[in-house]
Amino acid sequence: MRPLHIALAVLIAAVWGVNFVVIEIGLGHFPPLLFSALRFLAAALPAVFLVGRPAVAWKWIIGVGLALGVGKFGLLFIGMDQGMPAGLSSLVLQAQAVFTALFAALALSERPGRVRVAGMAIALAGIGVAAVDEGADGPILAFVLVVAAAACWGVSNVLTRRAAPPDALGFMVWVSTVPVLPLLALSLLFEGWDRDMAALDWTGVAIILFIAWVSTVFGFGAWGHLLRHHPASSVAPFTLLVPVFGMSSAALFLGEPISPLRWCAAALLVGGVALTSLPGRRRGPLAPAPVPPTPSAPPAAAGAPGPR
Repeated sequence: MRPLHIALAVLIAAVWGVNFVVIEIGLGHFPPLLFSALRFLAAALPAVFLVGRPAVAWKWIIGVGLALGVGKFGLLFIGMDQGMPAGLSSLVLQAQAVFTALFAALALSERPGRVRVAGMAIALAGIGVAAVDEGADGPILAFVLVVAAAACWGVSNVLTRRAAPPDALGFMVWVSTVPVLPLLALSLLFEGWDRDMAALDWTGVAIILFIAWVSTVFGFGAWGHLLRHHPASSVAPFTLLVPVFGMSSAALFLGEPISPLRWCAAALLVGGVALTSLPGRRRGPLAPAPVPPTPSAPPAAAGAPGPR
């Protein structure tokens, strides 16, 4: 990856790390499914009227919208609402890197080299150290929900790379329109009208706008740009930096402690991500499975081993 793309990947990780603190605060204002619906509604409007529909099939827009919006964020918000701390959630969610690499190998015929596999193993060891440090006293269901959210994120990564949208930002805006109605319906079904929403004050508005415009539109738009130019197994490990920023911001703003063992875990995560970003000889695909690009896709998309 070029230095500019590496810097962009780190910036996205920082935004997504701080986003866990914002979510934790927002869950004090809104029930989780309604909260998720509002964030995607704010991400889609009015932007959907200002950008053209991306030149990809509807199945990719709908598929990514359901996997990312309803699957990942719906499950994540419920898990955090059920007791998963912001710092720990930012950590557990990074299992998505493993799910992404697995799904990319199965669906896109991408196979990471030995150095990148070693880097992912080191980074995942860091996640394990941090999980041991956190302890196993938290709610099991909440933990399982966040792991399921990580799997949905992996599906979303692979679907977006397979779609290879020429306009990543426009694609993310249109994707944001998909989960709004399903999330509102699920909120009505499971949360009902008896759970009052806190007053929509300036804090609530700022929370929704940050999560919608900064974390969702910018974050996933830029993420889609990276996945369009690089294999999913090369881009996904950068999300292992998210818990570094997530745990740090949770400690700063929410008072969650960071022990020496947690700092050790962070060092393993950063070291593992550094290894995965080292240039190396590309290994061939598991099986030749060329995918024709969309007519409007640039030449770079056509040459990608497995366009997203």
